[in-house]
Amino acid sequence: MTSQDSMNTTKQETGEPAKGIETAKLRLERRADGFLVLVEGDKRTLVRPRCCFPWSKPGRYLSLRDDEDKELAFICELSELDPDSRSAVEQSLTESVFVLTVTKVESSEEDFEIRNWKVDTRQGPRTFQTKIGEWPIDTPGGGLLFRDVAGDLFLVEDPESLDEKSWKLLSGFLD
Repeated sequence: MTSQDSMNTTKQETGEPAKGIETAKLRLERRADGFLVLVEGDKRTLVRPRCCFPWSKPGRYLSLRDDEDKELAFICELSELDPDSRSAVEQSLTESVFVLTVTKVESSEEDFEIRNWKVDTRQGPRTFQTKIGEWPIDTPGGGLLFRDVAGDLFLVEDPESLDEKSWKLLSGFLD
């Protein structure tokens, strides 16, 4: 069973997602398989934390999203959560989101509603996918930040410093 299947199964078992939960009343747990769960009485919904801007403040502004990327709750400050919930979110963030620095773009191909990327990063060669309609985010330093469909981040620190082929592949995403 894939993690996506696991999320879909759990959502079907738990019913409709919660709405408008006060941060102080949020209760979150981590399952044995590492998934983060939003707990409301007997109802449990798998969620993924997404960091919102500014990323320079990692303990603030987190969106908790279900498997359909629908926001179920928003956390302004991790410190507002009870210690167990805060620990569960922090651990999930540490394990689920990391930034890979792109040094070269090998290819970018559209396939139905997905764009497939092949890149070289400081961490080695990688492939990732973005939704066709999802554009990179301009960073304050002039870079581009891509979020793949799994929620991982790929940063092009200085697009103009890339080789000619990489530049051509990225130029359509620049203002």
